[in-house]
Amino acid sequence: MNRIIVFVLLVCICAVSCSDKKNIPDVSNIKVQIDVKRFDKDFFSLDTNNVETSLTKLQQQYPVFLNDYLYNILGIEPIPDSVTKKVKRFIYDPNYDFILKSVRTTFASTDKMQKEVARGLQFVKYYFPDYKLPQHILTYIGPIEGYANVLTNEGLAVGLQLYLGKDYPVYQTDYVREVYAEYQSRRFEPSYIPVNCMKNIIDELYPQTNPDQPLVYQMIEAGKRLYMLDQFLPETADSLKTGYTQLQLNGCYASEATIWNFFLQNNLLYSTDPSQTRDYLTDGPKTELLGDASPGFIGQFVGWQIVKKWMSEDSKRTLPLLLKTPARQIFEEAKYKPR
Repeated sequence: MNRIIVFVLLVCICAVSCSDKKNIPDVSNIKVQIDVKRFDKDFFSLDTNNVETSLTKLQQQYPVFLNDYLYNILGIEPIPDSVTKKVKRFIYDPNYDFILKSVRTTFASTDKMQKEVARGLQFVKYYFPDYKLPQHILTYIGPIEGYANVLTNEGLAVGLQLYLGKDYPVYQTDYVREVYAEYQSRRFEPSYIPVNCMKNIIDELYPQTNPDQPLVYQMIEAGKRLYMLDQFLPETADSLKTGYTQLQLNGCYASEATIWNFFLQNNLLYSTDPSQTRDYLTDGPKTELLGDASPGFIGQFVGWQIVKKWMSEDSKRTLPLLLKTPARQIFEEAKYKPR
């Protein structure tokens, strides 16, 4: 396989990456009811001298989520003695006491979170009017190596322990650095909350498909999801939606034709061999064969450009139609040839 270095660190090419004019629909008349329920505050206010009674009262406030939190997020065995002991241990853990204090400062107000998620849900409802929107954002504190976002039957659950800012001291410890690479922990910013909430919605609207397809079809499937995210959060920076740094994203646009030629020249488009396709479809600090300045998961960018071209060619094409259209048909009809 030919190795070509296609990325350079360019700072002043925003005009390239910002060239797409977005036609943002007016959703101001779409009513969305969503509140923020501070489970994190309620849980850490439990009476640890009477855990069972306190949990019973808490379950009245969170009839579904409490069980999700105890048994799925904290991973406690559903045995009374085990629950009592582990709840006490978690509440008194000095590491989480420090995180709790940080959460109370960073998220003293959740108004911005609520507003941004509500805005995204307006677009979800605009494009998918029959979709039943969640009515609650449930904030919690979980294990540092646990979930950041979960869509539950009670609402969108957000693990605030993973949104305290990329420079937060806990994220710099040896343990956390072993769990999360730098390209992951730099995304531990509050600004990623709406993005990850919308990704949860997308996962429900459009579950992951067969991973055994040829590479180009898998890239288009990833591109569909990114296109949906872009429609749900049209005012959000593309760097947040892709997970790339702005420099990486600029590099993608500047090198779009070269990236595409790389796949053509190396006969990768129809490859189904995971050992050949994995690097282009998984998250990472970079795509090894495209150089140090490239982002990981480059396949989503390529697929996104193909999907954008296909959608732009017919104004009657809708998001529901996009999801129903096979990747093969999109590829054949888009005739994607970047210059």
